[in-house]
Amino acid sequence: MISRRKFLYQSSISALSVPFLHEDMTGIPKHRRNIGVQLYSVRVEMNQDAKGTLAKLAAMGYNQIESARSQKGLYYGLSPKEMKQSCMDLGMTLRSGHAHVDKDWLKTIDQAAEAGQEYLICSTMPTSGQTVSNYQEVADTFNKAGEQCKSRGIKFGYHNHEYEFDTVDGQVLYDILLKNTESGLVHMELDLGWVVAAGKKPLDYFNRFPGRFPLWHLKDMNLTEKKSTEFGKGQLDIPAILKSHKKSALKYFFIEQEEYGKSAFDSLDYDIQYYKKVKW
Repeated sequence: MISRRKFLYQSSISALSVPFLHEDMTGIPKHRRNIGVQLYSVRVEMNQDAKGTLAKLAAMGYNQIESARSQKGLYYGLSPKEMKQSCMDLGMTLRSGHAHVDKDWLKTIDQAAEAGQEYLICSTMPTSGQTVSNYQEVADTFNKAGEQCKSRGIKFGYHNHEYEFDTVDGQVLYDILLKNTESGLVHMELDLGWVVAAGKKPLDYFNRFPGRFPLWHLKDMNLTEKKSTEFGKGQLDIPAILKSHKKSALKYFFIEQEEYGKSAFDSLDYDIQYYKKVKW
């Protein structure tokens, strides 16, 4: 039996979200209605008030969630089940989460399974060293991590930054990961902003490695300062990148805003309003 407190909470959220869906989402083609957000964008707010922050994101129209490590754990002080249920109560899906492949990796997989995530993404290299041999060893680590995740019904992936695109001994290090990992075990999450900041082109990667990038971090970048900025204010061609989604085999994207003009919520609201006007 639902408590009065929970009933009032869910009713207030419905009042916020339903008008948005009716007014703003009905004109958007079905394949564009999954609008994700990486919670690192609201890292301070999530640590202060996880459920309240999720409610604000839902009211804006975000419905796919990717979590990130925080000082309070993978789910900002919530248990995996609480995080899953909080998203469901708001009409959102906890789709993915960032973590590290470290000594607690098996525990991390267990938490992701409990949270009902589809993806578990390694957010940084598990061992340091900008060498060909290290990246070859990491590729082996990722294949094993992919097998471990697959056994629990989860898809493993890797999220890049800028440094993976260094060239060493005539080879782009990121390409070594792509060539030495199994596509069925290691699903790449391409951070589009950092690819461009590194002097590379996302479309080039989509053409050379079709189908390897089911997840994106969608962001714009001020390439002079190498900082994220609101959509349309940087140097990334967001509409052109979105139109290339088929070669990427895109399933989900997560808008990420690492720096802000005013506040995290202002920037994320600006981004989603911009996104809804893009045709792709």
